[in-house]
Amino acid sequence: MRPLEGITVVELAGLAPSPYCGMILADFGAEVVIVDRLSSAQTEIPNLMAWNPLDRGKKAIGLDLKNEEGRKILEKMIRKSDVLLEPYRPGVMEKLGFGPAHALEMNPGLIYARLTGWGQHGPFASRAGHDINYIALAGALSLFRRKGERPLPPCNMLGDFAGGGMLCALGILLALLERQKSGKGQVVDAAMVDGASHIAMFFYGLMANHLMTMDIGTNMLDGGAHFYQTYETRDGKYVAVGALEGKFYRRLLSGLGLDPSTIPHQYDFSAWPEMTARFSEIFKGKTRDEWMAIFEEADACVAPVLELDEVALHAHNRARGLLNNADGFQQPGPAPRLSRTPGAVGGACCRKGQHTREVLRELDYSEEEIEALFERGVAE
Repeated sequence: MRPLEGITVVELAGLAPSPYCGMILADFGAEVVIVDRLSSAQTEIPNLMAWNPLDRGKKAIGLDLKNEEGRKILEKMIRKSDVLLEPYRPGVMEKLGFGPAHALEMNPGLIYARLTGWGQHGPFASRAGHDINYIALAGALSLFRRKGERPLPPCNMLGDFAGGGMLCALGILLALLERQKSGKGQVVDAAMVDGASHIAMFFYGLMANHLMTMDIGTNMLDGGAHFYQTYETRDGKYVAVGALEGKFYRRLLSGLGLDPSTIPHQYDFSAWPEMTARFSEIFKGKTRDEWMAIFEEADACVAPVLELDEVALHAHNRARGLLNNADGFQQPGPAPRLSRTPGAVGGACCRKGQHTREVLRELDYSEEEIEALFERGVAE
């Protein structure tokens, strides 16, 4: 039995963050139903993925929420659910008649999760934005650059997924846990700007302890140190070096064929650019696999930088079953791993409107009523 079995979630369709949040809940046993707009509704960003792993193990229903009958169906779903997950800008749900006040009146035990970029209040709350904008305002984007270069967005992992979807899932779980004591639901305000800032917590500590400067690209963890760095190898691939501690650094030097007595001290900051250049030259002398053979037993905090299509081939990842072949393509399995009640991929990736008839039956609509809803364009 998975931990969230018996928990029902209504996930209003959105882009990456909210589907990721819903996927986490579904992986651990929650019944997640996506409420999507009808196919006839135009969207500026079409879903180009035939199979979206973020929708694995879920059900999907298509509704016209601008139609009064469509809203009545959503109301029935909310009354029977534990969690409502919505990704809209502040005010959208209120205009539909499903703001937190009304929803919690209908279902006092409801966990109402609002996943947005800027949050529910503040000067930017109603503005448009994407991951790059949220992590920029949070200060996190400024950390991803080499000295003298412009910030490089870490794809959309930090805001959308880590600071957004994952922390929203945590908020939902905390609210569900508290509900066991109080019997009451509550609103989860999960803002990606909050989450990205929260994930940068450690760097505020480094600054407070004078272990980091705002000269980004010269510090220990941002590409300034030669022993916490990526290096290109002879075959155009890369290795990642993280030899922070003295014992690992000594093993790194040994693997590189360097005598510690002939080079500057590891923490001689002024020598870091010189040592980075020297390490770069040495690493280009062998292929990535040749370097990994050298460091296989050395335990010097050296790892290969794998491309996505190489991840499944590595012995460690194979041993852990890091990826599985669900739905005919490779994708990561549920995480974290629980010893007694682990998560599992609960089913294939659902398609838009795939379970509309099934969900309507569960809401006690008759076959005749369901067909009428289809004919009137309320559902599909």
